[in-house]
Amino acid sequence: MVTYSESGVDIDLESDTVNKITSKLKSTLKYRDIITDSGHYAALIKLNDKAIAMSTDGVGSKILIAEMMDKYDTIGIDCIAMVVNDILCVGAEPIALVDYLAVEKPDLKIASQIAEGLVKGAEESEISIIGGETASLPEIIKNFDIAGTGIGFVDTDKIITGENIKPGDILIGIESNGMHSNGYSLARKTIFDDAKLKINDKMPNSNLTIGEELLKPTTIYVKPIVELFKQEYKINGLAHITGGGFTNLKRLKKEVGFKINNLPETPEIFKLIYNQNVPLKEMYKVFNMGIGFIVIAEPQESDKIIHTLNKYCNCQIIGKVINEDKIIITTFEGSEIEY
Repeated sequence: MVTYSESGVDIDLESDTVNKITSKLKSTLKYRDIITDSGHYAALIKLNDKAIAMSTDGVGSKILIAEMMDKYDTIGIDCIAMVVNDILCVGAEPIALVDYLAVEKPDLKIASQIAEGLVKGAEESEISIIGGETASLPEIIKNFDIAGTGIGFVDTDKIITGENIKPGDILIGIESNGMHSNGYSLARKTIFDDAKLKINDKMPNSNLTIGEELLKPTTIYVKPIVELFKQEYKINGLAHITGGGFTNLKRLKKEVGFKINNLPETPEIFKLIYNQNVPLKEMYKVFNMGIGFIVIAEPQESDKIIHTLNKYCNCQIIGKVINEDKIIITTFEGSEIEY
């Protein structure tokens, strides 16, 4: 069996590392009125009747796929998507971002293509890129790395943290377009090392090459989710399904559980990885498995929410909130797994 840790990424160790850092930093929270607990998708700082939402993220080892393809014009979209999608999860509308580009040595071609992606991501998110930093670090960085920090605003009476989630609420899943920006270490090990496939080989049941599939930019959910905010639907929770798969739902409220039993057709890229001897439980813990964002709401709100979302994207009810502290998922093979 092939696991994420065998590909070089230990999720549990990463979680322990984050907890160690946040425990050290907790003392600094006393200097401002902080609303969200550490571990949520975005931090909220109260300013009178409004709150500033902040989040930071990067693209990870998806950059290595861009290098293999010698194609860098989508990486900037990924950077923005990972940040703005997290900001949405507290009920905030993203408004601006600063980026950080660290390079081994300046390369005008790569920089120009990265900037193209940043512009496309900003246009799709309707945010402003208000500044950033580019650093040449030849002794630290190989080729380049990119990250971004974004901010958004929300009225304090419209903040969504997940605290109102209760058993019986429904989960509306919005489809992803594939890998997004997580799980690439495991994907590269299984596809290139184990299956011995090449970047220009064709994907099963697709006209795309493996490289084209892996480099698809992360879906940006700003327009559909902000439209939900404007309609003022009763939403109890919002989750961006990234690294950690559906276990991300536990970031919203720990006293409840989630039963997911109506997922859409699993994208071919995940079936390809699974067929390289990766356990199903590992698949649903590492990857988004076809769902990039989840809206949690009361059942009577579902028709209105789905109607609005369908103007922008594909979505469906994928499960419900339960009163047991666990996550139960019906896999694409029909079996049940539990976290």
